[in-house]
Amino acid sequence: MIRIQKIIADSGLCSRRKAEEMISQGRVTVNGRRCSLGDKADEVRDIVAVDGKALSAPSKEKRYIMLNKPRGYITTMSDEQGRRTAVELLDGVEERVVPVGRLDRNSEGLLLFTNDGELANEITHPSRHVSKTYRVTIDGRVSEEQLMRLSSGVELDDGKVTLPCTVEVLVEEPERTVLRIVIKQGLNRQIRRMCTAVGLEVGRLRRVAIGGVRLGMLKPGEWRDLTKEELRSLRASIGKSEKRGKR
Repeated sequence: MIRIQKIIADSGLCSRRKAEEMISQGRVTVNGRRCSLGDKADEVRDIVAVDGKALSAPSKEKRYIMLNKPRGYITTMSDEQGRRTAVELLDGVEERVVPVGRLDRNSEGLLLFTNDGELANEITHPSRHVSKTYRVTIDGRVSEEQLMRLSSGVELDDGKVTLPCTVEVLVEEPERTVLRIVIKQGLNRQIRRMCTAVGLEVGRLRRVAIGGVRLGMLKPGEWRDLTKEELRSLRASIGKSEKRGKR
C-alpha cells in the first residue's frame, strides 16, 4: 500500500506537495470515495481519481528534462486565461512531465521537468536547501549596503526573512548592475521580492543553475534530456545516491 499523494505524483500529474493540496481540498477519490491525507491505496488494484478523472498508470520510462524558458511563459500545466505555458515548448515529449518548481512569467532560464514525482518532491522540498543560481540585471547602481542586506537576509513583504545567500557583482555600469545570486530557498518570486525589499528594480532575471545542473548554451525555447552526469549531480545535491535513483 502506498500513500495517495505518492501515487498521484508518480503518475506524472503533479508534484507530491501539490497532490497533498488536492487531497486536502477534497478533489481526490479512491474507488469513488473521497480520501484524506495519510490514506493509502494499491496503485494496481485501486482506482485513484482527481476531479473525477482516473489517473493513468505510472510511466515506467522516467524522463529528466531541462528547458530554457523564455519570458512570457508561465510554469503551470494549463492556464484558464489562455496564456502560454512552458510545457507547450516540450515538443516531441510523449511522457506526461511536470515542472520542478517555478519561474514566474517574466523570468527566464533553467526549468526542469520530470515524471519522477519522488525526485521532483525532493528537489523542491524546503528541507533539502537545493541551491539555485540566478543572473540578475538591476537597473542602475547597487550600493555596498544593499549587497550586504541581500546576502545576510531580508524581510519580505509578508514578514518572512530570507536565509543568507551568496551575492556577487558580475558587471557594474552607470545604468545597470549584473549580480550573481545563489539561494537555497524556494519562496514565491523570491529574488524579485528580495530586490524590492532593499530598493532595487530588476530589469532581467535568468536562472542559470539548479544544484550542479547548469543551463549552459541551451537557446531560449529549446529543451534536452539531462545527461547521466547531470542526473547524478542533481541527486547528489539532495543526498541521493545514483544507485538508489537509477533509471
